[in-house]
Amino acid sequence: MTVAALVPAAGSGVRMAAGAPKALLLLVGEPLLVHAVRALRAVPRVTQIVVAVPPGREFETEELLRPYDVQVVPGGAERSDSVRAALAAVHDDVDLVLVHDAARALAPAAVADRVIDALELGADAVVPVLPVADTVKRVHQDEVTETLDRADLRAVQTPQGFRREVLEQAHAQGRDATDDAGLVELLGRTVRTVPGAEEAFKVTRPFDLRVAEAVLSEGQRG
Repeated sequence: MTVAALVPAAGSGVRMAAGAPKALLLLVGEPLLVHAVRALRAVPRVTQIVVAVPPGREFETEELLRPYDVQVVPGGAERSDSVRAALAAVHDDVDLVLVHDAARALAPAAVADRVIDALELGADAVVPVLPVADTVKRVHQDEVTETLDRADLRAVQTPQGFRREVLEQAHAQGRDATDDAGLVELLGRTVRTVPGAEEAFKVTRPFDLRVAEAVLSEGQRG
């Protein structure tokens, strides 16, 4: 089966307060996007990578990612718009699609391999997960209304993987979800899980960027 990877990277990075797209923020001298794409390119079964960027920044991104043989398309106002734009550019012969957040720049290639393995075994959709370590409470205003049993809770990462036709059907619904797997759930399809990785945490705030710098620097020294 042939595999394409989509990277929706058109977000403004408001929570970073950096005045630039979050995917282009530097992590140890290189943009988050470069780290994420490099890891995808290290997966031999990924034959095509499509990156969706803020309109008007296509040429800049093409130059940035030239060593990694990617296709760059203009993204949209919402993440789902960018995923759909990238999905429309996928080659006709592609069977399986990964969707990966540039903000998870340190996700190891091994995570993508596990996702693809599960898809090739017949899963419609696959997400990498980690057990939730913190106690999680449901809160209304300032009052705790429920303490959730964390034994069944998982934190979801990317890259998430899908059979191409399933992802296309999910996005054709015109509905909202916090991730692509959520759209597949709304179709009534089963979403499988595989082990994620601690390094695949999401860089959302300045503190996360400092943690990523420390992790990457330590890995380079190692």
